[in-house]
Amino acid sequence: MNKLQGLVLAGAGGFIAALIFVAPMTSKGVASTDTYRQLNLFGDVFERVKNDYVREVPDNELVESAINGMLASLDPHSSYMNPKNFADMQVQTRGEFGGLGLEVTMEDGLVKVISPMDGTPAARAGIKSGDLISTIDGQQIQGLTLSEAVDKMRGPANSQVHITVIRKGEKKPLELTLTRAVIRVDSVRFRADHDVAYIRITTFNEQTEEGLAHAVDQTKKQIGKRLKGIVLDLRNNPGGLLDQAISVSDAFLDQGEVVSTRGRRASDTQRYNARSGEVLPGVPMIVLINEGSASASEIVAGALQDHKRARLLGMRSFGKGSVQTVIPLSGGTDGALRLTTAKYYTPSGRSIQATGIDPDIEVWQTAEAPPAPDPRDIRSEADLRNHLEDPGAQAKPHVGPIVKPKPGEKIDDFQLQYAERLLRGQEVVSMSTTTTAAPPAQPN
Repeated sequence: MNKLQGLVLAGAGGFIAALIFVAPMTSKGVASTDTYRQLNLFGDVFERVKNDYVREVPDNELVESAINGMLASLDPHSSYMNPKNFADMQVQTRGEFGGLGLEVTMEDGLVKVISPMDGTPAARAGIKSGDLISTIDGQQIQGLTLSEAVDKMRGPANSQVHITVIRKGEKKPLELTLTRAVIRVDSVRFRADHDVAYIRITTFNEQTEEGLAHAVDQTKKQIGKRLKGIVLDLRNNPGGLLDQAISVSDAFLDQGEVVSTRGRRASDTQRYNARSGEVLPGVPMIVLINEGSASASEIVAGALQDHKRARLLGMRSFGKGSVQTVIPLSGGTDGALRLTTAKYYTPSGRSIQATGIDPDIEVWQTAEAPPAPDPRDIRSEADLRNHLEDPGAQAKPHVGPIVKPKPGEKIDDFQLQYAERLLRGQEVVSMSTTTTAAPPAQPN
């Protein structure tokens, strides 16, 4: 399967010519009279805007807007990506790029360093958290967007870039010349919490399967026979590549279906199954999800829940149950089309489109009830304009246990701590509607 397919997580002139001169075909392969009439209407509007709008608008801007308007009317996830956006998307899904290795934000018109990544040119050059970058290759940062500034710092590996760094406590700006390198974005993070393995997946890119294998290897080395369980944290993971979600699910399953995708026609249905063998067979497992867990995250959560391989803990997931296929236009030189082509279903046949996946145990982060959603907030797929409906999927009230901290109990991450206590046998889930957690016990 092409790795550009299955994302959450796609010359304009050529497209307009196709619209005008190559009429679409009906299902029988014949262009309808009504289709020609609609295309003529589009051409009339295009010419009117081009000639009479209050300011002159480039043709490519009009066409790009028209394409996006058409796609946005279908669903929230179909879109046109111009060549620049298409290239950025490819960088994101590859999980590696030529650059300096900095996590940055914008502050007072300058690029502020959040942190340098270990082992990268930025770290080797001594760049520190809190540093401000004021110029890149002699060009002032002020006036640029964060995206534009980041683009200037990226480039081919082994090429050089000169930056000016303002550091608190230094009398003069630091002038640094760095050599770009291939930077890999780790989508999988691991740590050993005594006898529990904590594995967090932040996104599903081309590095995820390899990152998970490394995390499992570290689990065996650092914890070994003391291992009492695994916490797989998918909270606030927006998704990514479908094939990586399948690989992650497969790692923890010995057999059976992982996910199926069903398109417009019955012949479009595809089923993906787990291969024989698990990476950590028999080890108890909890998956953390919340309203920020979407798409590929929901594939993994749904598969492990349906096969009863893991218990889901946290809050209801986002509910993005659709698959987008990325279709390069003119080989990518004219950008790409990101088009919703299917919906996905969990092994038991559940569509979670616009409904989300319910955790087995709903766990609040605080003793107070989660705030009621503001109508202006986007908290789930169902809040998105033009979201796809699925007649067979209906949101239902949570029916499992609800767990919350004791009033006044201050814990940085109660959901994670509760998961670890469950795995260690320090908590027993009450089957009553609401449970107040016991005070934390010392780890064994």
